[in-house]
Amino acid sequence: MTSGTPGASAVTTGRRKVAVVGVALADCGRVDEATPYALHAQAARRALADSGLDRSVIDGLASAGLGTLAPVEVAEYLGLRPTWTDSTSVGGSTWEVMAAHAADAIAAGHANAVLLVYGSTARADIKAGRRTSNLSFGARGPLQFEVPYGHTLIAKYAMAARRHMHEYGTTLEQLANVAVQARANAAHNPDAMYRAPITVDDVLGGPMIADPFTKLHCCIRSDGGCAVLLAAEEYVPDTAKAPIWVLGSGTAVSHTSMSQWDDFTVSPAAASGRAAFERAGVGPDDVDVAELYDAFTYMTLVTLEDLGFCGKGEGGAFAEKERLTIGGELPVNTDGGGLSACHPGMRGLFLLVEAVRQLRGEADEGRQVHKADGRLPEIAVASGTGGWFCSSGTVVLGRG
Repeated sequence: MTSGTPGASAVTTGRRKVAVVGVALADCGRVDEATPYALHAQAARRALADSGLDRSVIDGLASAGLGTLAPVEVAEYLGLRPTWTDSTSVGGSTWEVMAAHAADAIAAGHANAVLLVYGSTARADIKAGRRTSNLSFGARGPLQFEVPYGHTLIAKYAMAARRHMHEYGTTLEQLANVAVQARANAAHNPDAMYRAPITVDDVLGGPMIADPFTKLHCCIRSDGGCAVLLAAEEYVPDTAKAPIWVLGSGTAVSHTSMSQWDDFTVSPAAASGRAAFERAGVGPDDVDVAELYDAFTYMTLVTLEDLGFCGKGEGGAFAEKERLTIGGELPVNTDGGGLSACHPGMRGLFLLVEAVRQLRGEADEGRQVHKADGRLPEIAVASGTGGWFCSSGTVVLGRG
């Protein structure tokens, strides 16, 4: 992107409405010939083109996960000089938390248009030997009491899943069905990394990674990037497409030490979701499509419960009835999710892109969600999870 002068932030006496006006994916899946910076730029250009706005309106930038000073380095690479920035880094929920921050800043008049952008070559770097797999996030602070015992990220999710199975009778077959339905949705997504159908037996019969998770219970490793542009309501008349409004959002953190997690069967989405729905003035029954973070099958199941789509302990039964597919009662992860479509490190921003495309009616043939009467979906929720259920951000979006 070439250099430009961002517009000055507006000074308002009241809160402005905020819309998502541009979304885009960078190249995803297997991307061997690009740097993470290049994927950031590719996604940013495409999102700006999608919005139809001039780059000069962008006066805010949110970025995390790249470089020593993430938003500063990314801004320089993109040729932007933002006067509002956010570098919040809370794992996979980073982007929903950033979207909440950006929407509040725009509503208050502290920014006009904020670009959220992400890119990663996590898969390509491993393949090329530029980085190695890591077993932990570090061994300082509270983590020093867990790391010496080999308590890895996936082991923490596995422990939580086992607790849910113990408390509520959730079965391996029910967890596996989450992966099966994600793959069924991915079958209709030409950008998905894996599209071939799988069965519950395929999931259960795969190599064990961390009991009870076999390989297909776990997210894939991919490359990719995406971007989302949020803007104040006065810019909407100049946009190329109908706006998708930010109706409400909520954020929450829970723990970092497993010993400080009060209940392994409850995620911080219980708090972030409740706040997001209250602020949006809607409830779970109003949601037409849900994009939920799914690094592991258990994440989908427990987030469904914590957002109120079913009761606590009922997630397994809810999911096994094929409700999560495109034509199901509650289409979830309509692009195939992190289990089948893409997962280049921190996937939260991809949830927002897919939610917006569904509300616009732009999804590929076969995976566009419709209401029972044939109309396009009106309400979508994107809920990201970070760490090992350490953090959560939930954003409710609406059309029209």
